[in-house]
Amino acid sequence: MSSDQHLDTGRAALAYGRWDEAVAAFENALAVDQTGDALAGLGEAWWWLGRNRVSIQTRERAFAAYLREDNPVAACSTGITLSISYLINLGNAAAAHGWLAKAERTMESAAPNPMQGWLWLLRGFLTSDPATSQELFERALENGRDNGDIDLELIARSDLGLCLVSGGKPDEGLVLLDEALAGSLAGEGRRLDTVVFTSCNMLTACQMTGDLDRASQWCRAADEFMQRFSCPFMFATCRAHYGAVLLAKGQWEQAERELLAALRIGEEAGPGARQDAMVWLAELRVRQGRSEEAEALMSELPDPVAAAIPAARARLLAGEPAMAVALLEQRAADLDAPSPARASILALLVDALIADDRHDSATEASVALECTAEALQLDRTTALVEMARAHLASAAGRDDEAQSHLRAGLRLFTQLELPYEAAGAQLERAHSLARSDPAAAIIDARNARATFDRLGARSHADAAAALLRSLGAGGRTGPRAHGPLTQREQEVLQLIAAGLSNPEIAERLYISRKTASHHVSRILMKLGVRNRTEAAAYAARAPSRARLG
Repeated sequence: MSSDQHLDTGRAALAYGRWDEAVAAFENALAVDQTGDALAGLGEAWWWLGRNRVSIQTRERAFAAYLREDNPVAACSTGITLSISYLINLGNAAAAHGWLAKAERTMESAAPNPMQGWLWLLRGFLTSDPATSQELFERALENGRDNGDIDLELIARSDLGLCLVSGGKPDEGLVLLDEALAGSLAGEGRRLDTVVFTSCNMLTACQMTGDLDRASQWCRAADEFMQRFSCPFMFATCRAHYGAVLLAKGQWEQAERELLAALRIGEEAGPGARQDAMVWLAELRVRQGRSEEAEALMSELPDPVAAAIPAARARLLAGEPAMAVALLEQRAADLDAPSPARASILALLVDALIADDRHDSATEASVALECTAEALQLDRTTALVEMARAHLASAAGRDDEAQSHLRAGLRLFTQLELPYEAAGAQLERAHSLARSDPAAAIIDARNARATFDRLGARSHADAAAALLRSLGAGGRTGPRAHGPLTQREQEVLQLIAAGLSNPEIAERLYISRKTASHHVSRILMKLGVRNRTEAAAYAARAPSRARLG
C-alpha cells in the first residue's frame, strides 16, 4: 500500500473517531515517507487519545516537514495548533507565544494571507487586554464569513461570546456562544476540534455566570458527539467544569470519572491546571461522607483557599464550625464582587456562623448573600437565600417561618434538578416538622433518605435514617445497594481484609497505586462502610463471592 493510501485510511479513521486505527494508518504512512501530512494526522490522533506531549512532539516534526515541503499554509496551521496546545494542554505561555510568532513568520510574505483570520483569532486568544481580544475576535469572525471558512467563523463567534461574558455582558455573549455551539454540534464545520473549542467555551461561560441549567442542557446535546467520537471537553479546565455539572445534577459516578480524567489530562501541565478538578473531586468526597479522602486531595492544592467550600463542609461535619468560618471568611475576602462562587461561600458561611453560635454575624452574612443574589438574578442563588433565611429562622425558634423558606428553597432546587440540595432542604424541613407534624416529617425524611442513598451521600443518609428512627418510623437495615462488587473489587476486598495497604495491594495485583486507591474507594462506597476496618469486618461476615456480589 502506498503512502497516499495509508493517509486516506488515516483520514477516514479520524473522520469516524477511530483514533487507534488512525494512529496505525499514519504510522504506516510514515514508514513509507516522512511527510508533513502523515505527521500532522498522527499528531491529531494522539491528541484525541489524550497523549498531549507525544502529540505536540509529532506536530513539531510536522511543522518542520511542511517547511521542507514548501507548504507555508500547512506549516502555519500546525504552528497555530501547537501554540494552543502549549498554552492549554501544558500551561506554557512562553512556548505558546513563540509558536504564534513562528506561525506568523511563515506567512509574512503572503499577500493576501489565507491564514490571517486564524492568526487574528490566536492573537486575540493570547492577549491579556480584553478590548484588544474583542477587536481581534471580531476581525477573525468577519474574515471567516467573508472567506467561507465556517470553522473559523464558529470558533471566532464562540471566543467573542466568551470574551463578552467575561467582560460583564453575559446576555450578549451567551447568545453568540449558543449559536456557535449549535452550529458546531450540527456538523457545520469541517474540523472536529471546532466542537471542542466551542463546547469548552460554553462550559467556561456557564461556570462564570452560574448558569448550570444551560450547561446541563448543552452537555445533553453533546451526547451524540460523545458516543461517536469521545468527550469534547478535551482540556483539563473544561473537563473539570463538565464534572462539576454532573456532580450538581446527581450523576456522581459519571462526575467522578470525568474529574479523574481532568486530573489525568492536566498532569503534564502542573498543579495549576488540575486545581478545579481537585476542588470538585474534594467536594464530591465530602458529599459522599469521605472526608479523609477530601482532606488528602485538598492538601495537594497549590491554592488551598480555593477549596474553601469542601474544606469548610468537612470541618462542619467534624464539629469544628470556628475553623469553617475562618476558611470561608478568607475566601469571601478574595471574592468581593458578586459572583456565583461568592454566593456559595456566603451561604455556607451563614450555616457555619450559626453552628458557631454567632447569630448576629450570620445575619450580616445573610444580608451580604441577599445583595449578591439581587445582583446576579439567578434561581440557584435565590434558593440559597431562602435556605439561609430558613436556617436563621430555625435557629431563632421560628419554625413556621423556617418551613416557609424551606418550601421555597426546595421548590427552586427541584426545578433546577439539583437533587443533593433538594434532599438537604427536605431533611431540614423534616426536622422542622418533627414536633408539629410528625407524619409529614416522616414523608420528607424518607424522600431525603432515598435521594441520599441513590447519590451515595452516606452521612446525610444516616442522618435521615436517625431522624426516622426517632420518629418511630424505622431506619435503614443492612448495607446500601450500590451494585455488586466486580471480580477485581472482590479480590481487593480480600486483600483489605488481610490488612494490606494500597501500595501493597497495587504490588500484589500488578496495578498502579492510583488504581488500587480507586478500587478501595469504590468498595467502601458500594458496601456503605466508612473505612477499611469496616470493609474488612464486612468481608469476614460475607466470605463467599456469591454473597459479596
